[in-house]
Formats: sequence, C-alpha cells, structure tokens
Amino acid sequence: MSLATPHLWLSYLRARLTGDEGGASLVEYALLVALIAVVCILAITFLGSAASSKFSTVGSGVAN
Repeated sequence: MSLATPHLWLSYLRARLTGDEGGASLVEYALLVALIAVVCILAITFLGSAASSKFSTVGSGVAN
C-alpha cells in the first residue's frame, strides 16, 4: 500500500484510528485511575507537611 499522497495517508489513519474502540474505555479508565493517584499523592505530600506543622503548633500551645 502506497501512502505517497496526503489523501491516502489521512484515509489510512482514519480507518486505523476509528476501527475498533473496544479497548478504548479500558485505557481511559486506567488513565483516570493514574491521574487520581497522582493527584492524591501530591495532595498528601503538600497538605501532609502543612497539617503536621499545624498539629505541632496546636500541640505546643496546649502543652504550655
């Protein structure tokens, strides 16, 4: 198959990309789970240190 002309190349890509979408939902769910995991890890990292310092401040205030 010669893909010399842009029209044939675009037709070939369209046929390949729009054919079977059965596994697309699985890939999309995997990407969503990965994104949620990254957001959770970042939130725990940033908020964890802030919460730790807050608890230390409150603990020092209660102890005095």
